Amino acid sequence: MDLSDLRIFRAVVEEGGVTRAAQRLHRVQSNVTTRVRQLEEDLGVPLFIREGKRLHLAPAGQILVDYADRMLSLADEAREAVQDPRPRGVLRLGSMESTAAVRLPGPLSEYYRRFPEVTVELRTGNPVQLATGILAGEIDAALVAGPIPDGPFDKAVVFEEKLVIVAAADHPPIDGQDETPPSMVAFEVGCPHRRWLEEWYRDRGQIPERTIEMTSYQALLGCVLVGMGITLLPNSVLNIFPAHERLSVHPLPSDRNRAETVLIWRKGAMSPKISALLEVLTGSDKTDGTDGKRQAA
Repeated sequence: MDLSDLRIFRAVVEEGGVTRAAQRLHRVQSNVTTRVRQLEEDLGVPLFIREGKRLHLAPAGQILVDYADRMLSLADEAREAVQDPRPRGVLRLGSMESTAAVRLPGPLSEYYRRFPEVTVELRTGNPVQLATGILAGEIDAALVAGPIPDGPFDKAVVFEEKLVIVAAADHPPIDGQDETPPSMVAFEVGCPHRRWLEEWYRDRGQIPERTIEMTSYQALLGCVLVGMGITLLPNSVLNIFPAHERLSVHPLPSDRNRAETVLIWRKGAMSPKISALLEVLTGSDKTDGTDGKRQAA
């Protein structure tokens, strides 16, 4: 059973016969008759009672009419939905935790205000997890830190983050080869901030003696606050930590202190929902600005 068969069947019912249905559908009568018989053969039941040239709905035909109406209406609704340029439906969005905590509250509020027919489902993870989720069809788009391969994704830069090393308030300046802290605090493998901190150690010809893994920024910064180790993260994240005044911020070299956050989606899969989100994100503040955090002397 296909939609064209149902449209022909419905036309025969509404017009009261094959002749008028053929005229309405701009088909020859024999074609309409053949398609109706093919539908009956497919269903295995007669849909019409034939009295000469007159057709009356059989009991099975009376049942099918209601289903045909609903199926054709749903098909028209689906066609209209996919052709509708308005953002609507569910947007499955992925994000790194730092971006979700610091960058998204304002833009998502604006997104909901401007596009009330969209519902956002948010999922956090590291860039590898989120990119994999897009390719698996589990999420539609994600906010991740680069680098991201060009092959499977389309992307657009939406934020630029200033990266800093964060330590306890009484930690000495971290600017000499002999001042490398022995322990680092970070998220799981796959987190770009962890990777950049590991690279920072390698640039100094060292490796941390110990890596403490945490699952949230509050826990991570709490460990740093009590002196368990140092971490590397976007400067903007410190705004959401209540005890930020008890931390010290240490600058990174100018060639390593910036990171781009990009919105990625499967190549060729731009949709009105993603386009609308990109519009909102690129219209928001894209830099971390001045936050007044204490810099280490």
